[in-house]
Formats: sequence, structure tokens, C-alpha cells
Amino acid sequence: MGLLSIIRKQKLKDKEIRILMLGLDNAGKTTIVKKLLNQNISEISPTMGFQIDTLEYIDPDSKDSFRLNVWDVGGQSTLRPFWFNYFEKTDSLIWVVDILSMERMQENFVEFEKVLKEDRLIGSNLLILVNKTDLLEGNDSSRVDEICHLIEESLQLKQIKNHNYKLLPCSAYTGANIEEGIKWIVDEIKERLYLYH
Repeated sequence: MGLLSIIRKQKLKDKEIRILMLGLDNAGKTTIVKKLLNQNISEISPTMGFQIDTLEYIDPDSKDSFRLNVWDVGGQSTLRPFWFNYFEKTDSLIWVVDILSMERMQENFVEFEKVLKEDRLIGSNLLILVNKTDLLEGNDSSRVDEICHLIEESLQLKQIKNHNYKLLPCSAYTGANIEEGIKWIVDEIKERLYLYH
């Protein structure tokens, strides 16, 4: 039995998924995690370092239960050099972008590109959450789509070869599309790790 088979069998037994959440400061990473945990989101302070939260996820299709370990790592420029300490054994990467901060897209791209070059993340799936759509003036869906397209181009997502990815507009405040994103992560990982054992 090869090492990959052993890892897959262990993951199948544990049904545990490690999710690393990254992005620039003030993108809404912690608010997304708290929303998933049904915690109060009225007072959020910047993550200084990292925070690990575990949530149980019940797959609506199979009714299987999965333990999601979400590693929320601060996005301040002083913390970014330490992101690489958290890549080991990551099944999925969530990159959070603030839709209201288009002036930071170049900074987003530079940091995103550094992360994607990391060999330890090859094969992990990638969910890009474009957050704060509820705060976009007029909350116009065609405007959201237009900005998401610009973000997709800015991050050069179509050139990604080592990751399956999905880009979703979302709102940490209302919860819009966050559950859909988590379902996509679980479905992708089930297909990659759990169905081929």
C-alpha cells in the first residue's frame, strides 16, 4: 500500500478537513469564520497571529459529517511572512478579497501569487471569496459580477494549474454564499480524497 493510499484511508476514517484562510488585512476572514460558527459578528478585532476554529459540517447530500478545522491567519503585512508556517497538511485554501478595496488588487495579487507558488499547497483546492458585497453601493448583481470578473483577471485565476478553484461573491455580514463555498470545498475534497480509497 502506497503512502497516498494510507493518507487517503486515514482521512476517510477521520473525515477531517484542514482549511487555511488567508487574505489581506480587513478582508473579513474572521467575520466569515464567526458567521459559520453562528457567533456574534458585531465586534470583530483584527487577528493578531492565528486562530483555529473547528466546526462540524453535515453534507446536505450524503448526510456525512465532516470536521472542518479552519485556520484563520492575520493578514497584516507584518504577519504575512509567517503565513508559510501554516501550509502543512492544508486540504483547502480560502483567499478572501474585500470587494470595496479594489485599490489593493495589486497587493492582493502579489501576496496571492507568493502563496500559490508554495509546493506544500499543490493539490489543495482554492476558494476565492469576494467579500462585503452587501456594502457595495446599490448592491447591484451585475456590478458584483463585473467586479468579480476584474478580480478573476487581476489574480490571473485562469492560469492556475495546480488547484481546482472557485470564485464566489459573498457577504460575511449576511452569510450570502458562505455555505455554498464550504459545500464546494467539501465536495471537492470528497471527490479527491474520499471516493478513491
